[in-house]
Amino acid sequence: MSDGTPVSGARIPLRHGAYAAEIATVGATLRSLTHDGRDLVVPFAEDELRPLYRGVVLVPWPNRVVDGRYAFDGGEQQLALTEPDRGHALHGLACWSDYRVVTRTSSSVLLETVVVPQAGYPHRLRVEVEHRLGDEGLVTTVSAWNTGPTRAPYGASGHPYLVGGEGRVDDWTLQLGAARVLTVDPERLIPRGLEDVAGGPFDFAAPRGVGDLFIDHALTGLVESDGAFRAVVRAADGRGVEMVWDAAAPWVQVHTGDRPEPEYDRRGLAVEPMTCPPDAFNSGTDLVVLEPGDSHRVAWSIAAV
Repeated sequence: MSDGTPVSGARIPLRHGAYAAEIATVGATLRSLTHDGRDLVVPFAEDELRPLYRGVVLVPWPNRVVDGRYAFDGGEQQLALTEPDRGHALHGLACWSDYRVVTRTSSSVLLETVVVPQAGYPHRLRVEVEHRLGDEGLVTTVSAWNTGPTRAPYGASGHPYLVGGEGRVDDWTLQLGAARVLTVDPERLIPRGLEDVAGGPFDFAAPRGVGDLFIDHALTGLVESDGAFRAVVRAADGRGVEMVWDAAAPWVQVHTGDRPEPEYDRRGLAVEPMTCPPDAFNSGTDLVVLEPGDSHRVAWSIAAV
C-alpha cells in the first residue's frame, strides 16, 4: 500500500516575496524555482522520477570518477558504475538518498543525510543541505562532516538547469568569466588537459549568444566579481537568471543539455559550481581531504535578473 510520498520525495514548498521554490527530499533536490511565476530553473513534476539530475546536490564528488576506480591512502577502490554508457561513477553517492527534514520555515528548509561506508567509499559523512529563500533569491548551502575514523576524499556541487526565459539554450546569452577549460575526449568525456579560453568558443567573459554550441566542459580560473563568481543567462528581452557562488568552488561545469528526447533537448543550461574538477579522485586537483572530525562548506545562489 502506497504511503502517498511522491516519487521525487516529500514536497517542501518555500516562499519569500516574489520567489517560490519547491524542494524534493530525494537528493535534497531543487525541483522548481520561480520569480513572479517565471521559471528560473527547468522544473519537473513531483510524481516524476527526477530526470537528468535536475537540481540535485552532488556529494561526495561531482561529475565523474573515470572507470569508477581510484587510489586513496594506499588503498585501491572500485565504485559502482552509475554512468554505464561511458563506464564511470557519476555524481556522487547521495543523489538518490532521501534526506530527512531537520528544521523548516515558510522560506527555508534544512535537510540531512548520512553517506555510510560502502564498497568504493569506506568513509562516513554527515551531510546537511540548507535551501533558503530571501531577497537575494535562493541560497543553497552544503555542509559535510567526516564522522568516521578515516580520512575521506570529498567534493561537492549542485546541478540546476538555468532558464534564461522564452525559447531554449540556443536563444540565450551567457556571461561567465573564466580563463581555462578542461578539455575532454568526445566519447567518454575523460579529462585531457587545460586550455586557455580567450578568443575561443568557450570565451563568455562578455555576454555572448550560446547558439548551437555544444558545451559539457569544466571551466576554471574564474573571474571574481564583488568577491564571488557568477554566471548570467539572459533571454532576448533582457530578463534572465544569475547564479553566484563562493571561492570554495573554483570550478564550474557548464552543459547545454543536449539530449535525443525533444522534451529534454537544450531546455536549460546546466551551471554546476564544483569544489573540484571531474575525476579529482584520481588527479587530486583541488580535492578536499576531510580528516576525521573535519568539515567543509560551499554555497551558491540563484536569482532573477
